[in-house]
Parts: sequence; C-alpha cells; structure tokens
Amino acid sequence: MKRERCRANTETFTLMINVYGKAKQPMSSMKVFNEMKSIGCKPNICTYTALVNAFAREGLCEKAEEVFEEMQQAGHEPDVYAYNALMEAYSRAGLPQGASEIFSLMQHMGCEPDRASYNILVDAYGRAGLHEDAEAVFEELKQRGMSPTMKSHMLLLAAHARSGNAARCEEVMAQLHKSGLTPDTLALNAMLNAYARAGRLDDMERLLAAMERRGDADVGTYNVAVNAYGRAGYVGRMEAAFAAVAARGLAADVVTWTARMGAYARRKEYGRCVGMVEEMVDAGCYPDAGTARVLLAACSDERQVEQITAIVRSMHKKPKTLFTI
Repeated sequence: MKRERCRANTETFTLMINVYGKAKQPMSSMKVFNEMKSIGCKPNICTYTALVNAFAREGLCEKAEEVFEEMQQAGHEPDVYAYNALMEAYSRAGLPQGASEIFSLMQHMGCEPDRASYNILVDAYGRAGLHEDAEAVFEELKQRGMSPTMKSHMLLLAAHARSGNAARCEEVMAQLHKSGLTPDTLALNAMLNAYARAGRLDDMERLLAAMERRGDADVGTYNVAVNAYGRAGYVGRMEAAFAAVAARGLAADVVTWTARMGAYARRKEYGRCVGMVEEMVDAGCYPDAGTARVLLAACSDERQVEQITAIVRSMHKKPKTLFTI
C-alpha cells in the first residue's frame, strides 16, 4: 500500500484488521491498528470491534479487554457487536464466568443481547463442560421469543457431547428436526462426537456411513472417528479413517494428525510418532501445542523428551505476512 502511494481510509484499515484476525494473526491486526493511528486515520467503532474480534478468536481476553476499554475512552458507546466480541474472547479462553459478566454488563448498560449473544454464552458454558448452564441459556433464548438457529442447536449439541451425554444429544437433534431445520455438518459432527465420547461406536459408525452417503462428511467428521478409534485402541480402524480423509479429497489438518499420533503415543511407539511428524510436515501441516503434548506422552526417557522438544521448536511454523503495511 505504501509502495503504491495509496492513502488508506478507516474502512480499508478495518478490513485489513479483519483479514488478519480471521487468519489468526492478532498481533498483525494490532500492527495495522497502530499504523492507522500513526498516520492520523481515526478508528471507528467497527475498527475497534474488529480488533477485539481478532484477539477474541485466540482467546486473548486481556488484550481484547484493553481494546474494548480504549474504544470507550475514545468516546464510542459499545454496541451489541462489540459486547459479543468481548464475550467471545472469554468463551475462547475457557472463562465462562467472564462471558457471563459481560452479558450482564451489556444488559445493565441498556444494550439488548441478540441471538448471537445467547449463542456465545451457550458455547462458553459448553466449552467449560457446564452443560446444565448451557442448557439454561438455550432455554432463556427461547423464552425471550427468539427462535434457536442451526448454530444454537449445534452449540447445545456440542455442550452435551463433551460430557458424553448422547441421549440428550439425540433429544436436541429431534428438537432440531421438529423446528423444521435440517442438521448441517457441524451439528452432525457434534452428534458423532457424542456417540464417540459415550463409547457408542456402532452408532457413530452408522451416522458416519450416512454422512458419507449424503456427502456431508468433512475433515472434522473424520477427526472425530480417528480420535475415537485411537482412544479405543482400534489402530486398524483408526488408520482406515485417516486414509479416508485423502480418499475423499480432503486434507488432514493438525487435529487429524495429532489424533492419529495419539493412538501410537498411548502404546509408547516413540519411533512411529517421530516418523509421523516428518510425514505431517511433508504434507504441509505443522505441529501445534496439542501435537507437542501427544508427542511428549510417547516418550519413555529424558533423551526422547529432549529430542521431541528440539523437533517441535525446529518445525514451528512462522506466520505469513498477508500485506505490506
């Protein structure tokens, strides 16, 4: 932008902040934000909300809170979108009480929560394993005269799936159908995960087969299957599920690879896990913190721990720059 001697306006900077946020590069979003202020371009409420969202996606609630406060100091009255962004930060950080406090603050300040506000709170409680609280918020959403969307049902399904309550998930799925909604892949994946966590692998396999027939399966679908088989010790079935990802024209992501490694880590097959890291990187996928934890679980002595630590550090993916600021 500088090379072409174009002077960006607030809308352009806000768009760039959004793009970096969605790419999970919040510090790049912050760099854009500081750049716009340095040239005298004034951020508006959409700009601040975009930056709060950038930090929220990574669960960086303290940074999100700082931006939110700066927005208020700049004279902007937070709207429902700004409050929702801050709630999301606490949800992603695994702090449902923080999300609940922002929800209450929003109401106290005379800002009416919307359907997205309730969805975020359902998700916050669900992520923390507080499925009863998630259920209560879902019911409050309906009592307020709002119709639960597909996302609302999916988040409630995910909350109960984390606790392995497949029976309740089946009830939620029935409610979804009764509402005239057709479950999307995310909702079906949540149901699949519920069966997996409850140890109902036969039901999981029936649903997986149905999803494959209808073309509903995505990489998240197979991630559930790979993880479930790996945890159950069915390495053959796990490998078949992993192979199905490529066979269906999908790309295994870090979750797929990590779940696959987990099966071998539980058997302390250290060499197999190390070899898989090389396969993973060759495929263009890089280890994250979850992968590192699984690899360390495969270690049997200090030497192996040191080797894994060195491997993860050397293969850490550096963030790419999307724009020249």
